[in-house]
Amino acid sequence: MDIKQLKFLIALDQTRHFRKAAELCHVTQPTLSMRISKLEDELGLELVRRGHRFEGFTDSGLRILAWAKTLLAAHDGLKVEAASCRGQLVGNLRLGMVPLSSFDAMELVKPLSSQYPELAFQLSSMSSEDIIEHLGSNQLDLGLCYLDEVDPERFDIIELAVTEMGLLFDKRYFTFANGALDWQEVVSVPLGMLSRTMRFRQAIAVKLAGLGLQARTVLESDSTYQLMQAVRAGVCCAVMPRHSGMESLSDTLQLLPIGDGATHSPVGLVMRRAEPRSALAEQCFAAAQKVLSIGL
Repeated sequence: MDIKQLKFLIALDQTRHFRKAAELCHVTQPTLSMRISKLEDELGLELVRRGHRFEGFTDSGLRILAWAKTLLAAHDGLKVEAASCRGQLVGNLRLGMVPLSSFDAMELVKPLSSQYPELAFQLSSMSSEDIIEHLGSNQLDLGLCYLDEVDPERFDIIELAVTEMGLLFDKRYFTFANGALDWQEVVSVPLGMLSRTMRFRQAIAVKLAGLGLQARTVLESDSTYQLMQAVRAGVCCAVMPRHSGMESLSDTLQLLPIGDGATHSPVGLVMRRAEPRSALAEQCFAAAQKVLSIGL
């Protein structure tokens, strides 16, 4: 058994596809399949259900997968700890982020990158629920998520801010009076929205339901980038977080505040408390406290 076999197993869990797992690991599909088969032979267990394609893990496979994630996290942590002893901070910081909030992740990434030039970043957009789950299983080092479902006994938390909403539009296609908009004005224009499962979309729905209003939704997507494309094309406007820097991405974009437009739950930076916890996560979390000038 070696670390590469465990990486192959975890990649298969991430992609749920043999070819994609092989591409992720930069090997051929036959090589990945052969190494996983050898791991099964060595353990005397069937780990993967196979048909014409990947069909999932066996019960034994799920239990071994959990250990593989723990061992790989410990392996990565050992390398980071060794670098730390040499006075370096190196490695790949895995950061999960909710797709829309009033905190710009680059406010954290940029100073960390400047302070630790050998540090790399892997950024993933996902829901708060998925971030919590991935932190718990050591698939993420840190998470930027809404805090209403985060257990402070299981996670260290840096609370950031409540997300304020604004209406993003392209000035070539839409015109509004300067100043704060009300929700009646917001629902009078075609809107692009995140998917209904996303927390930011749900916060908008709660606001509108409380006012007895209904959005004129013309486009839905789970991609912030696609929403931005639709706004720039004049297809719609979009309710977006303020202070996220989105309007600065184009000279034609403008973001006006919405009165009574704030989510109920604040956003925070979160790190798991349970061991094993990577030294990289701990050092970056401590650095984040200084960068953001916020204590626990």
